[in-house]
Amino acid sequence: MQQKLLKQMDFPAMSFSIYFMGFEKADDIPSDDVEKSKWLFSRRGCLELTHNWGTESDPEFKGYHNGNTDPRGFGHIGISVPDVDAACERFEKLGAKFIKKPNDGKMKGLAFVQDPDGYWIEILSPNNMITY
Repeated sequence: MQQKLLKQMDFPAMSFSIYFMGFEKADDIPSDDVEKSKWLFSRRGCLELTHNWGTESDPEFKGYHNGNTDPRGFGHIGISVPDVDAACERFEKLGAKFIKKPNDGKMKGLAFVQDPDGYWIEILSPNNMITY
């Protein structure tokens, strides 16, 4: 069985899209968007990929990098946790570097930490994503 696209969410106002990949049968994926979101965040081993728009149409684009600075491209990976605040308290105690804490910025209830190589990891709760 190969990974397949389970759901795509586009955010035009913020110029990015997220893609959720997983090892699921196509027939098992609900067609209703709300039901698909509920189903999606109950899966194990679901990978979130983020695309920050712009590089695909930039004639000056010189290649890929970690996506955290201009020109944007690859954004980050995301991992769902049952409690974002509790996870962030743990990351803070472990000395993780935060890019965004749960109540900062426009998107509340999620966080971004950096891994040792500087890549961003989104920490999110499935319960906050169901209505997208």
